[in-house]
Amino acid sequence: MRGKDATISSYDARNLLVLEGLEAVRKRPGMYIGSTDTRGLMHCLWEIIDNAVDEALGGHCDEIVVVLHRDGSVEVRDNGRGIPVDTETKTGLSGVEVVFTKLHAGGKFGGGSYNATGGLHGVGASVVNALSSRLDVEVDKGGATWAMSFRRGTPGVYAGEGPDADFTVDNTLRKAGKVAKAKTGTRVRYWADPQIFIKTAEFSYDDLVARARQTSFLVPGLRIVIRDERGEEVHEEDFQHDGGISEFCEFLAPGEPVTDVLRLQGESTFTETVPILDEAGHMTPQDVERNLGVDIAVRWDNDYDSRLRSFVNIIATPKGGTHVNGFERGLTKTFNEVLKNTRLLKNGDPDIVKDDILEGLTAVVTVRLAEPQFEGQTKEVLGTPPVTRIVNQIVARELKAFLTSSKAADKAKARQVMEKVVGAARTRVAARQQRDNQRRKNALESSALPAKLADCRSSDVDRTELFIVEGDSALGTAKSARDSEFQALLPIRGKILNVQKASVGDMLKNAECSSIIQVVGAGSGRTFDIDAARYGRIIFMADADSDGAHIRCLLATLFFRYMRPLVEAGRVFTAVPPLHRIELVNPKKGQDKYVYTYSDPELQRKLAELKRKNIRWKDPVQRYKGLGEMDASQLAETTMDPRHRTLRRLTVDDAEEATEVFELLMGNEVPPRKEFIVQGAYEIDADLIDA
Repeated sequence: MRGKDATISSYDARNLLVLEGLEAVRKRPGMYIGSTDTRGLMHCLWEIIDNAVDEALGGHCDEIVVVLHRDGSVEVRDNGRGIPVDTETKTGLSGVEVVFTKLHAGGKFGGGSYNATGGLHGVGASVVNALSSRLDVEVDKGGATWAMSFRRGTPGVYAGEGPDADFTVDNTLRKAGKVAKAKTGTRVRYWADPQIFIKTAEFSYDDLVARARQTSFLVPGLRIVIRDERGEEVHEEDFQHDGGISEFCEFLAPGEPVTDVLRLQGESTFTETVPILDEAGHMTPQDVERNLGVDIAVRWDNDYDSRLRSFVNIIATPKGGTHVNGFERGLTKTFNEVLKNTRLLKNGDPDIVKDDILEGLTAVVTVRLAEPQFEGQTKEVLGTPPVTRIVNQIVARELKAFLTSSKAADKAKARQVMEKVVGAARTRVAARQQRDNQRRKNALESSALPAKLADCRSSDVDRTELFIVEGDSALGTAKSARDSEFQALLPIRGKILNVQKASVGDMLKNAECSSIIQVVGAGSGRTFDIDAARYGRIIFMADADSDGAHIRCLLATLFFRYMRPLVEAGRVFTAVPPLHRIELVNPKKGQDKYVYTYSDPELQRKLAELKRKNIRWKDPVQRYKGLGEMDASQLAETTMDPRHRTLRRLTVDDAEEATEVFELLMGNEVPPRKEFIVQGAYEIDADLIDA
């Protein structure tokens, strides 16, 4: 047992490793910069550039120069106030050393030096220093140039150029020269540490240019110069935009404008509970009133894509956050409200959704506030909760003012935007219905046959027949009357949907229509495949009254509209059941006991003929009210037996004319149908009306 214990590693206090200062950054760099590839390398550069931009935001700097040197280093110069060079009382270190060696130290915590900044956590410069094999900083301040160098976070002095020069540890802030008293600024040059970053990591000139252009839009009047000295030729680009985010919005938008650039601007305050460093050096929670400035530029064009850029204190938030949530909510709420008030969105229409409004929209969303809460050091998502409510309110107020403006120019453009949004919504709804219909149709074609189908045994399409029978009562009789070898029965309940008036989606949802399409087995509409039809003949079998005629008409409409090839091939029929049965008294040998007629005129002619021949019949003559009144033998003899029955084939001589007739008789337009009925009324013999 003791031997076993000896093999187990002990775990006590001496196994704990305490990482102090910048050691933690070098041990876990991904925690601070996201990764150690090109993305992480660029993140370090953004940290230094953003410190310079924060000076510009405060109105203390109007020029930043970024140089990619041939030796792999990068330099950032600004003409801001310069990093403090005096001694920080708590640590006894110079301001430069505090900024570049102490985590969570800087001028952006208490609110005295900066109101709205990109740097928040006080780790930017110190993290870059920790991950650099060499970093040199020069500060112009108070009529002198002050200099300090670092090796992987440790202050000291280099004997020569580059990170491999001899290094002596020394934390003295050196006076390197004299400058004019009015001249201030900071220059930071560093070499990324190859021990930290992977070999393929390199500074991206294109990303740097894009970021510089973006920043110059966000800070009007700031000049940013990017110079790349790494290649055979020096590349240099210079950016300065005085138009701010309006220019940025125009730059991003590719299509023909529907509106000019709109600026949605406003300010508000909110209360936030934050820990504050008091005079005794203790952190105590206090309620602080924050000021939030909102400035948003939007433009709609005739494109379909949306482009949305969001920023907090000029720091890009590519994954959005509470400011973007507020913007999108404000857009959606305002458009729904105004569209309903202007009746462009009718009662019953589905609400406008965010994607309808974003179609063709270019937006630059910027907010400025002190100490915003970001999710992580990479600052990709804003997390300050009250921002959503405030941005929502400002967007709703400013956008509503534009959409309901009485100015002629604004009114016309607002109308165009609203019609564009409504059009996008209708297209979205139609596309969704199309997808749903296709999904329902595929499910219909692949699912099992309905249970109410009484199928036949034969699979020979040349012989098989499908009787579509009206009503359950007739179905019972028809089951006994049919030849189950080749005759199948599908009952329908009453009158099916009028598909000439209904949409494809409604047709596919209708149980009777979907059952018929399913049983025929050849699909519907454009995808109908006549070769896949399971039956050689389709026969409508309904009562010989006006309701039966209506049902046959509705079935004909379904087949003509969605299974037309069957009609054109002459494979759709209507059964012709008799209307009357005459029972003869003492029929002669070889004479049928029952005589069937199919209309009132035919009955009169038949009775007159029997009277002439002195053949007596039983009175009254039986009149069939429906198929259910026949017994199986009568139904088989008169309607289902191929040897005796009468079928009426549906044919299409002129497809266009047939389409017009169906639209006239079964479509949505009532006046033409009314006119057709009125004209036909004069051709009816009043004596034939069964009143």
